[in-house]
Amino acid sequence: MSSAPVSTTTHPLAGIETPCLVLDEDRMLHNIARLKTRLARLGVPLRPHLKTAKSIPAARAVMDGPGGPAAVSPLQEAEVFAAAGVKDILYAVGVAPQKLDRVAALRRQGVNLSVVLDSLEQAAAVTAMARMTNDRIPVLIEIDCDGHRAGVGASDPLLVEIGRALHQGDAELRGVMAHAGESYSCRSVAALEQAAEEERAAAVACAEVLRSAGLPCPVVSVGSTPTAHFARRLDGVTEVRAGVFVMFDLVMAGIGVCAVADIALSVLATVIGHRADRRWTFIDAGWMALSRDRGTAKQPIDQGYGIVCDIDGRPYPDLIVTETNQEHGIIAVRPGSTAPQVTLPVGTRVRILPNHACATGAQHDRYHVVSAGSDAVRQWERFRGWSEAELSP
Repeated sequence: MSSAPVSTTTHPLAGIETPCLVLDEDRMLHNIARLKTRLARLGVPLRPHLKTAKSIPAARAVMDGPGGPAAVSPLQEAEVFAAAGVKDILYAVGVAPQKLDRVAALRRQGVNLSVVLDSLEQAAAVTAMARMTNDRIPVLIEIDCDGHRAGVGASDPLLVEIGRALHQGDAELRGVMAHAGESYSCRSVAALEQAAEEERAAAVACAEVLRSAGLPCPVVSVGSTPTAHFARRLDGVTEVRAGVFVMFDLVMAGIGVCAVADIALSVLATVIGHRADRRWTFIDAGWMALSRDRGTAKQPIDQGYGIVCDIDGRPYPDLIVTETNQEHGIIAVRPGSTAPQVTLPVGTRVRILPNHACATGAQHDRYHVVSAGSDAVRQWERFRGWSEAELSP
């Protein structure tokens, strides 16, 4: 049985209240540079999805410039980032007619905001709003490339019907977009490469169908973090979207997109007790801090609620958070492991690597940012929710 030392006040994270969210800036910048370099070789620009970051400083680190381009999920993200100067935004969730007033308001502010849809009902709502505001709202038609979620296919007559409804109405048919959500279930390099090619081929085929019908399709947008890292070619694609790659997480490591050492996000927690008869160690971070996401449960290695690391982010052998209550987490050696039990005295600081960076980040209102060679811990605000929020630029 090995013993870990209690954190001392000499460490920059030692005096911070726990639980809290920690961001390793060096890892984050490495992750960004890695994908941008790869896409540059393939000749396609990145439209980063900001749903993971939800932070103005983090967004500025990943975007090509202060004005974008960017993709968002909740419309609130578009509002917050637009207020910070981001002007080229794709609202990458199927648009609800009730949200078109907010879309129109952002466009009146000079934001080049485009929306996504896959039905004639949505198209009718968008064209009605376009007529009412005298603004040709740009639209991308969502493509189903793998049966994962929503979208239309190249052989579906609905594709051209939607395109015509938009083009002959008062909206702008800007192009198509696809998201290979099933790539998250891949378990090999070959499967990831195939998912990327199927995503590319489906989007390009739909663009060709629209063009053959005499309709414009200047934008062909594809993307997920797994396919962005494993696409072998991107012929016919005009942009790639990805988001969680900025932070990475244990799900991405389990797929093989990154290594555990690439994960830039963690939750800092404090050891608050033990139960020797069950070889449990208790921490002050439960599902309220870590989230309930169990995305690795279906992968070959189940990481529980997260891998346990020391205060510097170095994982302990096979030590995971096995259970969570609202404000308590239980640390134990992974079931079936022969790794030695590590004694973590009360007061020890640990960092938990998350299953899903987006879900864990959503529990917190700020990052505590650390970087190599610096004793300073900076704070970057992040935002949560679905309605308009105010955030310092």
